[in-house]
Amino acid sequence: MAQRQLDSEPHATILVVDDEPTVREMIGINLRYSGMDVVESISGVDAIERMPSIKPDLVVLDVMLPGLDGFEVCRRIRETSTVPILLLSARSEEIDRVMGLEIGADDYLTKPFAMRELVARVRAMLRRARMVSSEAPVAEEPAGDVVQVADLSLDPKRRTATLDGQSLSLKPKEFDLLLYLARHAGIVLSREALLREVWGYDYPVDTRTVDVHIRWLRSKLERVGGDAAQIETVRGHGYRYVAERG
Repeated sequence: MAQRQLDSEPHATILVVDDEPTVREMIGINLRYSGMDVVESISGVDAIERMPSIKPDLVVLDVMLPGLDGFEVCRRIRETSTVPILLLSARSEEIDRVMGLEIGADDYLTKPFAMRELVARVRAMLRRARMVSSEAPVAEEPAGDVVQVADLSLDPKRRTATLDGQSLSLKPKEFDLLLYLARHAGIVLSREALLREVWGYDYPVDTRTVDVHIRWLRSKLERVGGDAAQIETVRGHGYRYVAERG
C-alpha cells in the first residue's frame, strides 16, 4: 500500500534501478505518492547511461542486478557524482553492507523491507543532502566557527579536519559525524540520536551505518597518530568523543 504524502517538500527526482518489475513498480508508486518524481531503470548499464540526462536527486539502487551489479554501478556513479545512493539487497551479511558503504553508498536497506521505511530513508537522505548543500561555504566567506576539542580541529565551513596539526582525509558523512561528536564531546550519544542528527532520520531504522562510520573514523584517527579510543563505545548506550587521551 502506498504511503500517504505527509508534507510539502521541495521537488525531487528519484532514479530507481531494479530488474524486478514488481519491486520497481511498488517503490515507484510509494515515492510518487510521497510527492516525488520517479524514473525507473531495469539495469546498471541503462542507469549509468541515463544519469547525465536525468540528473536525479537520489538513486535507489538494487545490488543484485544482472550484468553490471549494484556495487559496480555505485562505484561508477561515484566517479562523477555525489548524488545520495540507497542500496537495496536481498543479502543481509554485514560484509555486503560495509562494502556498499565503502564504495560510496549513503545507506543500505535489506529486502524485504517496509515501503514506509524506504520512503522515510529517502526523505531523510534528501533532507540531509539539501542541508549540506545549503551550508556550503561561499568562496570569499571567512572560516570562523572552528570547533576545537583538545588537539582536534574542525572547520565546518571549509569542511577540513586536523588532529595534532595533521590533516584528516574524511568522507562527507565521516566529517559530519566527527563534527557532531566533537561538538558534544564528553556526552554519550545514542545511535538513534546520531542517525537523527547526522543522517536526518526522523523515523526509527535498523541500520549499521553508524557503527561502520565510527569504525572508519577510529581507523583514520589512528592513521595520523591519534587514538581510536577518542571515540569511546558506551555499551548499551552509544558513543562519545573523549577530549583528553590517556
